[in-house]
Amino acid sequence: MTNSLTFRRKFSSFIVFSTLFTILGVANAQDAPSPSVIVQTVQPKGVTPSFQLVGRVEAQSKVDIRARVSGFLTKRDFQEGTQVTAGQLLFEIEPDVYQLQVQQSEADLASAKANLSRANADFTRQKDLKKRGVASQADFDKVKAEQLVAKANALKAQAQLKKAQLDLSYTKIYSPIDGRVAREKYSVGNLLSTNSEVLTTVTRMDPIHITLSVSEKSMLEARRRGINLKNPPVAPTIKLSDGSFYPEPGKFNYVDTSVNTSTDTILVRAEFANSRGVLLPGELVQVVITDKKTVMGLVVKQSAVQKDKQGYFVLVVTQDNVVSVKRITVGQQIDGEWEVLTGLNEGDKVIIEGLQKVRAGGSVNPMEG
Repeated sequence: MTNSLTFRRKFSSFIVFSTLFTILGVANAQDAPSPSVIVQTVQPKGVTPSFQLVGRVEAQSKVDIRARVSGFLTKRDFQEGTQVTAGQLLFEIEPDVYQLQVQQSEADLASAKANLSRANADFTRQKDLKKRGVASQADFDKVKAEQLVAKANALKAQAQLKKAQLDLSYTKIYSPIDGRVAREKYSVGNLLSTNSEVLTTVTRMDPIHITLSVSEKSMLEARRRGINLKNPPVAPTIKLSDGSFYPEPGKFNYVDTSVNTSTDTILVRAEFANSRGVLLPGELVQVVITDKKTVMGLVVKQSAVQKDKQGYFVLVVTQDNVVSVKRITVGQQIDGEWEVLTGLNEGDKVIIEGLQKVRAGGSVNPMEG
């Protein structure tokens, strides 16, 4: 009897303590703080359509410097790899032989002019004698022919002098364009001729060109609208190898007149300023082509977008800090964000961090990210 009473007392105490713990547990659960989440307020942002292509950097112009006369190279008047200007002296070839040719030609011209002067005087005298009937027709024809020969010899001597002067001028080799000069291929003291290889190369790199191969299909709609190179609807920008964007704006200035039958592409060329020489001919760059007309749209970070059998959705925090599911339609991905075509409104607060801690209908403590 005593044992039974003791058991009932212990059982009653257990019930009382269990009930108390249950009540306290519920109270603690109700008092537990809502989980914190990071939210992004949906705002309009530029979502202008763009696409990327690989482009090849090309110089606007490139000139091979060659010798136009023979002789020993006596001087190099530039520093390799530096910028030169049009008309700047680059090389000198030994001029002595060509100076002598100029002097000889000047002497030949003086002699030819003297002969012409004498022939003119003989012609004038014979013409006067013929009028008076003293000179025969044969004598007159002879001096006239001698005068014509003297004129021809003077013209020939004058032409030879010009050629000699031109050859002398070729002993000084100037840059025909502004640009960067490459390494010299011949050192001072080498014998040059008109058959010698290129002495050096001058490359104009400002502005510079980027060539792209665009698929014929992509260009079809542009051709339908009409390609206006004076004011094209799209503009190119360059993404460099380190991921940064080239600061100078570009413009398209050429579209090829035919399709490459091997690749089914069309060659398109863009032009960029390159005063600092950042872009070098031959390198590959990413060219981002964007519509000039800005398009605005709603975007959310990719971390906020989830997907199930029904499609894409995000978790949105209401004004009462309650989690709600919103189904969305996504568009293009832009720099780590999804363009949202339907399902969200400007000002919605979308959860971007802490998704694993929440459920639909639960309360949260939102913090702006």
